[in-house]
Amino acid sequence: MFQPILLLWKSETAFSYHEIGEEAAEEEIFVVKPYDVVVVGGGPAGLNAAIAAGRKDKKVLLIERYGFLGGMSTIAGVYPWMTFHTESGEQVIKGIAEEIVQRLMARGASPGHLRDTCGFVYSVTPYDPEVYKVLAVEMLKEAGVDLLVHSFVDTVTAVDGEIQEIEITSKSGRQKVRGKIFIDATGDADVAFLAGAPTIMGREGDQKTQPMTMKFRMRGVDLAKVKEQILKNPDNFYPKTPIAELRDLPLTAVQGFYKEWEEAGLPINRDQVLFFTGPAEDEVLVNMTRVQDLDATKVDDLTKAEYEGRKQVLMVADFLKKRIPGFERASISSTAAQIGIRESRRIVGEYILTQDDVINGRKFEEAIAKSGYPIDIHAPSGKGMQIAWVEGDGSFDIPYGCLVPKKVNNCLSPAAVCRRPTKRSRPRG
Repeated sequence: MFQPILLLWKSETAFSYHEIGEEAAEEEIFVVKPYDVVVVGGGPAGLNAAIAAGRKDKKVLLIERYGFLGGMSTIAGVYPWMTFHTESGEQVIKGIAEEIVQRLMARGASPGHLRDTCGFVYSVTPYDPEVYKVLAVEMLKEAGVDLLVHSFVDTVTAVDGEIQEIEITSKSGRQKVRGKIFIDATGDADVAFLAGAPTIMGREGDQKTQPMTMKFRMRGVDLAKVKEQILKNPDNFYPKTPIAELRDLPLTAVQGFYKEWEEAGLPINRDQVLFFTGPAEDEVLVNMTRVQDLDATKVDDLTKAEYEGRKQVLMVADFLKKRIPGFERASISSTAAQIGIRESRRIVGEYILTQDDVINGRKFEEAIAKSGYPIDIHAPSGKGMQIAWVEGDGSFDIPYGCLVPKKVNNCLSPAAVCRRPTKRSRPRG
């Protein structure tokens, strides 16, 4: 049956229209040149993977849905980076990640690794996200990596467990991209999922995921006044706060003001104030909103989450100005481009990292990364957290098998599975 479609195009003088039939309405799909490695997602994982492959003289394409790189670090305001060190202070994360820090420091866009002044981890690494966005592209260019932004992958063609090509949608229409290896750094395992790899969501039983958070920045904060409050009332702050050293340390993180938060009684399932300082001297990044019981892979839920998160931002900012010393003259300077997502779809890898692996600081012969950060899981509903601390030397390995999806041969994904911890502590992050 003929279904007329109204097409509009802009001429030099006016808008016109034309009717065409269904048989003529097929899109023209352009084919991008083939690549050795196609990386989907320009967050830290995708960025580092693309740079590493480019430096090995591979033909590499990085595809990013937004107009800039950085992933949750820039899109959702996740700040600062933590932690490059174990709890005892040994640096275990180096490589390209450390190179980025050093190059930001050279531009005055990061002070480097500083002590975490609420004591949850050993170090935090503040950075200027705007400089990071530019540096990321420059490093891709240096490595010979091609880049496409404003491009969304929505179709994957796989035959017998082998990805043949992906399709992207952009302002240029639809394009096919072919490659030998595909790196799924989408954060939601989009490519692996569309290729037929098995994935899981959330916790066992009800598949509920950790809450989302809308982060925001405030300027005009008197941080000296905040520090004095911590020194005067240490019991009102996170127990691991290094009170004895605090006067001589630059304030990087504040976790506490438990009394003020409890008295406020806001309808947000958090039980603390949490913010991080910088990069400006009067600036903080606030991590206090909590949007629960929604699925980050469903557009209807994301729509609800964006509204709820921004509504909570206004409530939290008003609370900080009225109740927290040092915020009297502060105001919101920015909110994240999108809500921050802690957890969504995850691949089932050839190896599944367990809570015991993390807690016991397990080492693997096929390790491809190390970490000193504890397992840190926010309650999908209600208040509370689950935290599993790393024992042994304070670090654990992530083996290559965690990145290998089952049933797909030429795809790697950092959206891997880690089983849930059982140890509990005060909330964080």
